[in-house]
Amino acid sequence: MIGSFMLFGKEISSYAIAALAGILIAGIFAYRKTKKCGLDEIKMLFMLLFGAIGVFLGGHILYGITNIQYIGALFHTDSFWQFIQIFALIFGGQVFYGGLLGGIAAAAIYAKAAKLEHFGGYADIAAAAVPLFHTFGRIGCFLGGCCYGIESEFGFTFHNSLIESANGVSRFPVQLCEALFNFVLFLVIYCLLKKGRMKNMLFFLYLLVYAIGRFFLEFLRGDSYRGFLFGLSTSQIISVLIAAVVFICLIVLHIKNKKENKKPAD
Repeated sequence: MIGSFMLFGKEISSYAIAALAGILIAGIFAYRKTKKCGLDEIKMLFMLLFGAIGVFLGGHILYGITNIQYIGALFHTDSFWQFIQIFALIFGGQVFYGGLLGGIAAAAIYAKAAKLEHFGGYADIAAAAVPLFHTFGRIGCFLGGCCYGIESEFGFTFHNSLIESANGVSRFPVQLCEALFNFVLFLVIYCLLKKGRMKNMLFFLYLLVYAIGRFFLEFLRGDSYRGFLFGLSTSQIISVLIAAVVFICLIVLHIKNKKENKKPAD
């Protein structure tokens, strides 16, 4: 695939272009939808900005955690430059779940600090914006040859991926499958948002559906991060935990709403 290309004498990453396109399109969507819903579009942009910072930090931190076995090498370096090089190798990549959790935490902190009213409405819009962005992100993964799939007769052969093990073998296009999955998820949530269904609950829906889908898509992944625990990958473990937490939250909210509906009117 096209991992990078030259533009005005500089090498440009295809993933970076795809991710940037995703950020712009998802941002424009969120801005316009927020305005249409009668919410504060500027506050929405600030929430997304803080969320993006959380995504950046969280994604790198979780990537570093998956490489925790190499942390010890940081304490056996001969120079500061060597320390920086090893640090970049350990924390240089991104893991989506780390970014997602970091983004949620950062957005929640902003909402708390800004005393954001109608937070559920903003979260509903974000529930559609996130998979829309992720669609472009996974297309970028396919172009760059990362997050590659298992060996398959019906697939694509990478030749220019920075990950050597991805090259020269026909691999299942799991990145495109996840891109399609995210786009369909975006359409479903957008339709619910447009019809006013499941108000203040759409982000829970996104987390639950994505976690289930990601759990099964992981079986089609062919990179080295498999078999972390009980034969499951890091992302599969996180998927199970997220699905369990969301399911419990939905039950608690359902019971709470049921009790409130039973209260006699004054």
